[in-house]
Amino acid sequence: MNKQDLNIKELIRIFDKSGMTKLKITEGDFCIDMRKESSSQPFSSEAPQAVSVVTTTAIQPKEETQESPKSTLPTFKSPMVGTFYKAPSPGAEAFVKIGSVVRKGQPIAIVEAMKIMNEIDAEFDCRIVDILVEDGQPVEFDMPLFSVEKL
Repeated sequence: MNKQDLNIKELIRIFDKSGMTKLKITEGDFCIDMRKESSSQPFSSEAPQAVSVVTTTAIQPKEETQESPKSTLPTFKSPMVGTFYKAPSPGAEAFVKIGSVVRKGQPIAIVEAMKIMNEIDAEFDCRIVDILVEDGQPVEFDMPLFSVEKL
């Protein structure tokens, strides 16, 4: 993970906690456009190839999480908005499977954001209990990706 990824994550966190509803930053070829929208409004973007949208409406309803028997397990969450991938490249073997034992710092997935592939590493030693998203699925910031059991 590079310094730019950390800065973008911090910017997303600050924006999410702020009272702002729109933020657009452009520098050279780089453009990030963040908006908080209600779920009743349709998604719109002016330049899809250079836009990252952060919505504060939850993708996973809290009611479903509370009913799930695995809700008490720790999860690894997406550090950014993007597209989730289980493997380092198409056709390659997945980083982890259900039941895999992983060590802290070991890559477990990739989230592609603005055409940059960001490896997601295990935060602690654990066993993968469930993979909560499908390969190629869009993910939101802080969305649970894996249910895990600490070792």
